[in-house]
Amino acid sequence: MKNDIIKPIAVLVCICLAVTALLAYINSVTAPIIKAADEKAAAQARSEVLKEADSFKLLTVKKLPECVKEVYKAENGAGFVFMLTVKGYGGNMNLICGIKSDGTIEQSKTLSHSETSGLGSKTAEDPYRKQYFGKTEKTLDEVDAISGATISSTAYKKAITDAFKAYDMVKEAR
Repeated sequence: MKNDIIKPIAVLVCICLAVTALLAYINSVTAPIIKAADEKAAAQARSEVLKEADSFKLLTVKKLPECVKEVYKAENGAGFVFMLTVKGYGGNMNLICGIKSDGTIEQSKTLSHSETSGLGSKTAEDPYRKQYFGKTEKTLDEVDAISGATISSTAYKKAITDAFKAYDMVKEAR
């Protein structure tokens, strides 16, 4: 009777240990590949939002605005790229924004989001995001929100506003 209980438990423990070891091994093999792919995608995104830049340097800046997670300076002085995270309606929105050295947005784009399909997800689409191209901190009010998706639109605009605040902090680092 006692053997009937211990034997299945021992088998399950062995199976769990084997599966755990296999998953750990697979993770150790795939983690560097995933990291390299993420770094390549991030570098490509930086080049897309600030086309004139030749290469980028990550800046270490203290007390960045809330939405700004990283700031990259174009080595040739073309401008800056800001990695942004803001809370939208459906969760975090990860954005990237390139601001040229003259203080205008070259391009912004959504890297990932969890917004409602057909509503908040429109912030990632060209008609909305292209409103930001060429805008300055002073002309940002000209951007129209998406009807029915004001939380997502407002969040996107807040992230871009924080990018301009960070730009004001780092623009002398040319």
